[in-house]
Order: sequence, then C-alpha cells, then structure tokens
Amino acid sequence: KLGRVAINTLIRRIISFSFSMMNYISNYKSKLGDILLASDGEKLIGLWFLDQKYFASTLKEDYEIKELPVFQETKRWLDLYFSSQIPDFTPPLKLIGTPFQQLVYSLLLEIPYGETVTYGYLATIISKIKNVDHFSAQAVGNAISHNPISIIIPCHRVIGTNNTLTGYAGGLEKKEYLLNLEKSKVRRIANEKM
Repeated sequence: KLGRVAINTLIRRIISFSFSMMNYISNYKSKLGDILLASDGEKLIGLWFLDQKYFASTLKEDYEIKELPVFQETKRWLDLYFSSQIPDFTPPLKLIGTPFQQLVYSLLLEIPYGETVTYGYLATIISKIKNVDHFSAQAVGNAISHNPISIIIPCHRVIGTNNTLTGYAGGLEKKEYLLNLEKSKVRRIANEKM
C-alpha cells in the first residue's frame, strides 16, 4: 500500500509533468496569409490565421519554434488543400476544449469536403446525441468560434440558415475563399464523372 505522503508526492509529480510539457510552433505561408501551427510534440493542437479571433488559445506560454513530423504532415495536408486537392489523410489531432466543444469539433470533422451544414443542423444532431428535445444553435456557434484547429477541423463548412455566411474566427472573406476553393474542386470532380 502506498502511504499518504507517497500518494501526494506522486500526484505532485503527475501535475508538474502535465503542466511542464513544452508546446512547439511552426509557421505556414498560405494563400490567405500566415498560419501558426502548434503542437504538444506529437499531435497538432492549434492552427490559426495570425489575425483570427481566439488566436493561439490552446498554446501554452512555454513554447519553442521547432520543426516536428506533425508539422511536416500538416504542411503537406495544407499544400494539398490549397492546391485544390482533397487530402486523403488527417494529421494527428488533439482536440482541446470542454467536452461539449470536443463533441462539436468531432462533428465538424464528419462534414465532407465541399459540403456545408447549418448551425441548426448540428444543434439537431447534438440534441439527438444528448437525448434532449432541443439544443441551441447559438451554443453550437459559440463552440465552433473557439475551434483551435482551423481548416482541418472544417468550421468554415458551417453556414447560417438560407445559406448565409456567418461567423468565422478567421474572417468571412477567408471563409468564403475556403468554401469557393472546395466547391470549385467538387464541380471539377462532378464534370469529370460525366
């Protein structure tokens, strides 16, 4: 049996280790401007346009600029994406946020390339998952606005009712560009199948 002192020492070591883990950053130059990538050393924890709302929200104060395999993989994904190719892989991601935000982010990952859904649609899905009669589209929108991994977790594919472009932490002009980039690829694929 572990004594009280041993248990407290073990707990302090675990807490100290979890808070002392280093974060790493790298930069990516996109057609829409510079993008900051962040990692815990193994997984991607952030991908932000430099001027976006909630910039670097999951990045710890203690970080280092370093090229990591996860950054190389993410940059390859972004290169494909911005050249109108559909990446056939996803870099390893670590979803950071409240349990509700993590649920929303996992639903965003299910939205196919070139397609859009509404905030209301996601709220309906969540109400079914949570087994409640109604769920707020505004709560969904709030969770989406805090998405720390833009583009790869495709929050730009969520639109307002009547196909209106609303809310994007990176700015509506970037959201419109990303949607148009995907739709032009989808149209090309459809034409090739004819």
